[in-house]
Amino acid sequence: MNLQVQPGTSSLSHAQVTLRRLIQYALLFALVVIAASGASGLLERLFESGSVLAATDAQGLASGLAFTLIGGPLALLLWWFLWRRLDEAERTATGWGLYLAGMYAVSLIIATTSLLEFAASWIGSARAQWAPPLANGLVWTAVWVWHRWMWRHPAKGAPHLTDIRTTIGTFFGLVVGAIAAITALGGLFDAPIRGSFSLTGTALWWHAVLRSVVWAAGGGAVWWWHWIHEDGRRMRTGLVDVSTIVVGIFAAGITALGGSAVVLFVLLRLAFDPTDSTGEILEPLATALASALIGAVVWRYHRAVAVQRSAENRRASLLVTSAVALAAAASGVGVIINALLAAAVSPLAGGTERTLLLGGISSLAVGGPVWWLAWKPDKQPRSADAIPPGRRIYLIAFFGVSAVVALIALLVIAYRVFEFLLGGVSGGSVVDRIRGPLGLLVAAGLVAGYHFALWRHDRALLAAAGSVRKRVIDQVTLVAGSGSEAVEKALTELTGGARVTVWRRADDGGAAPPGQGTFAATGEGMGRLEQALKGVTARHVLVILGADARVDVIPLEGRGG
Repeated sequence: MNLQVQPGTSSLSHAQVTLRRLIQYALLFALVVIAASGASGLLERLFESGSVLAATDAQGLASGLAFTLIGGPLALLLWWFLWRRLDEAERTATGWGLYLAGMYAVSLIIATTSLLEFAASWIGSARAQWAPPLANGLVWTAVWVWHRWMWRHPAKGAPHLTDIRTTIGTFFGLVVGAIAAITALGGLFDAPIRGSFSLTGTALWWHAVLRSVVWAAGGGAVWWWHWIHEDGRRMRTGLVDVSTIVVGIFAAGITALGGSAVVLFVLLRLAFDPTDSTGEILEPLATALASALIGAVVWRYHRAVAVQRSAENRRASLLVTSAVALAAAASGVGVIINALLAAAVSPLAGGTERTLLLGGISSLAVGGPVWWLAWKPDKQPRSADAIPPGRRIYLIAFFGVSAVVALIALLVIAYRVFEFLLGGVSGGSVVDRIRGPLGLLVAAGLVAGYHFALWRHDRALLAAAGSVRKRVIDQVTLVAGSGSEAVEKALTELTGGARVTVWRRADDGGAAPPGQGTFAATGEGMGRLEQALKGVTARHVLVILGADARVDVIPLEGRGG
């Protein structure tokens, strides 16, 4: 009997297994959430009313009992069924890792916020609404401990996606701690700045500060647990790198620059625009000062982390810092143009235009110097080899975004001009109607033109380098000891993208020859490699890296495989 496997049977079976896992883990996730919600509701009633569980809300008690007594056993039954079947294929499947990551994140966030709310509720009030957050916190902490135990189980835990758990915990704690620290410092600064000490009454000013301190300490503890205790700082994954740049550099940079701009704006208003009362002018100063300090601390720490992780992270942190600062500076230019046009049209208008002008000056004065330090416009690449990776993508992205902004501003200007000419509005001049989008158009046009000019300059350098050094080597066979990864990358760059095949030496005893590990990472090493390859025109060459980083290049005849 001849048995034949129908085409597509294997892919169909794999699709069925994937669908089965998706349904199982989604159902388990829903049942755990339902059971935890019911248990927290019953525990809250127990805290509030002792043994009289159905004192007032019978419907709420009924839902809590249903969720707990039905959802809880079903969740445990399904979990027991899945836990027994967790073989190597199941535990390495993406579904199991995603379920653990999702439930870990949900339980961590709910447990942390609930327990911090419970701890903060005791400051300034005797027994104010402490039962709901305590019940919620205890139940979801148990869920978090349970899923953390499963993830770290030696035989059935998920061996992959660990960086998801660490990243979520790290940056959730960082965001909570940073926001709470800004609130606490803002309240602490606001008291002496505006003289809002209140030593009597039920709402003392330092109560809010202490509540924020509790939240900051809790967020910092969650961050420390995942970043330090769980060794998140040692993980070299794309998710950790991207999260570090997005949260630690981008978001923290926006916070620091925004706070600094507001601080400068308040000081300028005190000096040149005292149209409002001093209390109104000083109102945003405390929060802005706290944002500038906390944002700068977070940014500085993650900037140092990015430098230590890799050269790519260091370049990315500089590009992101440059982008944030340039956006602030460009916004300042647009606001300044808007204010100057407003003053030209209505010279007697007074304080509104002056306030707008001071806001633009503040944004430009803060963003401009930071952009200059991060981007270094006076030290741009002068050769193709000096162009760092990612620079051209950054230039294209910034040119594209600013060009789109300029186009939208131009359309708005055209619309308002035509509307004015066709008599659709009355009162005001055409300049007064277009000054806002016109300032935006000028700022975006300057940014787009600058980055387009840099992109053309880099393209000309690369084209010139390509015409001078045409690629004549298609394949390189490198004979080297261990730790020659930097040499491989250097050969790929020097040959213009030739395919590099590595043969490991058998006489190095598992260790790289002296100096080889950092050989190609230095300018001297790159120079020696380039000098050794100079004048070689063969399609296939043999490169031998010997002791003391000696380089031998041997052209080979025939066709390289």
